[in-house]
Amino acid sequence: MISTLKENAAIILPENGLEQKLKLAEEENRKLIIKLGFDPTAPDLHIGHAVVLKKLKQFQDLGHQIVIVVGSFTARIGDPTGKNKARKPLSFEEVEHNSQTYINQLSKVIDVEKTRIVFNSDWLDLLSFPEVIGLLSKVTVAQLMHRNDFSKRFTENTPIAMHELVYPILQGFDSVQIECDIEMGGTDQLFNCTMGRQLQEVHQMTAQTVMCMPLLKGLDGKEKMSKSLNNTIGLTDEPNEMFGKTMSIPDSLIEEFIDLASDFLIEEKAALKLKLENGENPMNIKKLIAKNIIAQYHNETAAELAEKFFSSQFQSKNMEEKAYEPVALNLFQNERITLTELCSQLRNDLSKSAVRRLIQNGGIQINTIKIMNPDEEIELLAETKIKIGKRSFFELV
Repeated sequence: MISTLKENAAIILPENGLEQKLKLAEEENRKLIIKLGFDPTAPDLHIGHAVVLKKLKQFQDLGHQIVIVVGSFTARIGDPTGKNKARKPLSFEEVEHNSQTYINQLSKVIDVEKTRIVFNSDWLDLLSFPEVIGLLSKVTVAQLMHRNDFSKRFTENTPIAMHELVYPILQGFDSVQIECDIEMGGTDQLFNCTMGRQLQEVHQMTAQTVMCMPLLKGLDGKEKMSKSLNNTIGLTDEPNEMFGKTMSIPDSLIEEFIDLASDFLIEEKAALKLKLENGENPMNIKKLIAKNIIAQYHNETAAELAEKFFSSQFQSKNMEEKAYEPVALNLFQNERITLTELCSQLRNDLSKSAVRRLIQNGGIQINTIKIMNPDEEIELLAETKIKIGKRSFFELV
């Protein structure tokens, strides 16, 4: 059991913290409270989020209590992004919409019926100003500056707003409120999670154990998977889209996807890595990973159909042999439209800036002709064929 829970974990603090908490639960004959907090900054979850969610599911299957803390207060103040500026604060309406979408998508991985979902505005909104000052007094500026991105920005004379310094303290206070035993997160959350330990000790509570999971890299193989970087495989992506995206990952990412994105057994993971080491065609391994991912979030039948679709659609080099998704001309208000607007309407999951970049990089074809001017006007005619990126094919009818 311990080895399963520890599998893939990047950091466990303290080192024997997991064993201590499990022993405590047994002695006190109770469930452990396992916390995961998230700010609903974007409305969609992806398989990078699922790395932590699948670990939560393991605890849940053992009978422990999962608590999802929705940052309904903290999302409204804007948290540090880990880069060189604060994340934009969200409105109450945005928080509410994104939260509901997140909660609905959690059911793709964990049992939402057995999960306790709380909102940190329930306690943070109630703090009086003297209570806020009292909370801040428990932490020193020197401690906050141990956070890597704060330290880097301070050294580079990049502005750090006061509310950003407060953010980790508020996240730590969430752990006090729910009496957390184990806090989960990605490795980028290590500092904020350890703040929970500190504040629990200040409040004469037993400090939580921190478990940080690795950050799954996105489809580019460089940056962590992130909606803002448009390098994700969404939990609600259609099977064909999931398959195509998985096949597009660089070979250097295959082992990471085997470990973090698949749910193969440990023995199966080792066997796949050995095949790769012994010269197996990486495409064959990617196909197995793609089918496994689809089976997790859809089903086995969808995985088989997606593989067949990929083979017919993308392993044929002739553009005329592709299967095009029909789009009715009457969906468009005008007879002429800019290329950016056309592609944005056909692929509404992409931002206009992402579409413009795709066009400028030669990723758009109209009737097999590559067009690289985002503002070029396109005449909307029946039988016009549009290729957007590597996997999207449309025909106007």
